[in-house]
Formats: sequence, C-alpha cells, structure tokens
Amino acid sequence: MNLSKEEQKQYNRHLILDKVGEKGQLKLKQAKVLVIGAGGLGCPVLQYLTAAGVGTIGIIDDDVVDQSNLQRQVLYTIDDIGKSKAETAANRLSKLNPFVQFHVYKEKLTNQNAISLFQQYDVVVDGSDNFATRYLTNDAAVLTQKPLVYGAIFKFEGQVSVFNYQGSATYRCLYPTPPKPEESPNCSEIGVIGVLPGIIGSLQANEAIKIICGIGEVLANKLLMYDTLSMRQMILKFEKTDKDEVAELNNDYEFFCGIKTATHEITLRELQSKLSNYNLLDVREDWEREQHHIGGQHIPLGELAQRYDEINIEKPVVVYCKSGVRSQRAIDFLEQQFDTVTFLNLKGGLGS
Repeated sequence: MNLSKEEQKQYNRHLILDKVGEKGQLKLKQAKVLVIGAGGLGCPVLQYLTAAGVGTIGIIDDDVVDQSNLQRQVLYTIDDIGKSKAETAANRLSKLNPFVQFHVYKEKLTNQNAISLFQQYDVVVDGSDNFATRYLTNDAAVLTQKPLVYGAIFKFEGQVSVFNYQGSATYRCLYPTPPKPEESPNCSEIGVIGVLPGIIGSLQANEAIKIICGIGEVLANKLLMYDTLSMRQMILKFEKTDKDEVAELNNDYEFFCGIKTATHEITLRELQSKLSNYNLLDVREDWEREQHHIGGQHIPLGELAQRYDEINIEKPVVVYCKSGVRSQRAIDFLEQQFDTVTFLNLKGGLGS
C-alpha cells in the first residue's frame, strides 16, 4: 500500500514529522477505528482522526442533533437540528478528508451488536456519556481484545485513559462498581463548559494515533485528570486486577448500573392511543420543554421535592423526559410520597 500524490499533499506535515513519517502515515491509512458517540467527545475525536488520515472510521450513534448540542458539538450547525448525528458527521467529515472511508451505524450500542462491531475494528474510542455504555464498551473490548480509549467529562473536569492495551488494566480495574444514578448526573442535568469535550476528545484522538503508530507513551494503567478552571492536570497510576475479569457480556447493563426499569411502562404509541386515561408530567428542564413537549404538567426534576404536591393525581400519571432516566428517578421519589397513585414511565422518553 502506498500514498497517492494527493495523499502526500494532504499529510505533508505528518510525512516530515519524525516518529510518524510515511511508515506511520501508512499505519494510519490501514487502521480501522470505531468511535462510540458523535456528541461532545465524539466530535473532536472524529475531526482529528479524520484529519490524521485514519483509513476507516466507524461512527455509532442513534441520536439526532439538538440545538443545545451546538454549544460544544462543533461539527454541527443550526441547519442540522433534527438530523442523525452519525450520518451528518460522516457527510461533513468526508469533505475534510476524501481519503477516509466512513461506516455509519444509526443505532444504539447494545450487548447484541457490540461484539460483532468491535471485531471489525483495530481500536475503539469511547465518547459515550453514561455508565451503562461505558461498562458495555469495556467488556466488549476485553472480549474482542481491542484497545479502548476512554474519555469522560463532568462540568469543568475531564478524564482520559487507555484500557486493555497490550494486557493493561481495564475500566473495571479503575471503577469496579458503578456509582448510583443520582450521584452521576449527565450534562443535560448539570451543564458542561463547552470547550471541555473539545480538550478531552482531542486527547483521546491523540492516544488513538499513538496506539496506531506505535509511538510515545500510551496512557495505559494511568488516568489523566484535567481541570479547566485551574488548568491543573495530574496523572494517577492504577494497577490491573483479576477481581473483575470479563467472561461474557452482562444481560442488562442498565440494571447493573442501578438504572432500573420501571415496573409500569408505557410506549409513546400506547399513550397516544389512550391519552385521556392519563395525566402527564414532564420533568425535563425549561429549555427542553420550550423546544418540544406532549402536554401535561411541567415540573423539572430538580424542583420536584418542593413541588410534588402540585401534581394532578386524579388519574394515573405518565412521567416523561428525554430518555426515560430522569422520569424513572422522579417515579422513585413520587412513589414514596403517594401510596395509592399509579405512576408510569414513558418508555425511552421523547427521544425514543
């Protein structure tokens, strides 16, 4: 395999760079990288891997572009609202580098598709935003023996590490048990500084390039922690353990992470067919409500403890949010306040 004249022009700064050169660029061209999520972390990861000339990039994301994403997900514009993130990202990135082949998966990563997907790639980069997907990604990477580049963000702070690299420690070595759902809110609930995913995602892309080219010191058995407010960073070392060896994928990662499924659920289609039988409660934020809603009362989750007595309980109450996670938390709280009221979770939320 050789580089064409146009590729040589495209990658000139790599070709004249010691430790990369033509040999490293050919490794990048032959590499296949799967990026999980085309959101805050996924955008910079995808941009820099594409610019670097990774030959084949897979993008898996079942979400669509929302206006609130534009504060940090810089691949997208106002015109992309409502469009598939994975598809939109691939279309835009192909204009940055026509020598890269993209595989788009407009679906959610699950224990049904993870193994077969991972087997097709050399490196996996995790840009997900929830613990269930992180544990699933880790376990699938271990079972398929793929290096996993990890990144996570929280308000003003971020983390980067590389798991399962040449026998190194895994995500479960660092985090053997997931936090409780109420202890791990996502950015839609607590916010995030817009530049943070750009920084952390760029660092993830850097680790992926180092792995592919075989250069530098990979962040294996190390966790890089970065604080945007103080500009401090530190690297913590951790060891591989045998306590959490993975033999197979978990049947239910949401259950494992404590995101229990509601006893009573209803789909949006079922709800629409018998809407008069229920009262609705929207527990999303004000800005989400303004963009789209299906009616009913509106009390954000953070205000529920002070305002639950406002809820109309004359009929069974269907609680909804974007994905079904916040609504389940709301139901857990409300069931402790009302012994005789039936609460149902809108399955998958409005994003389903």
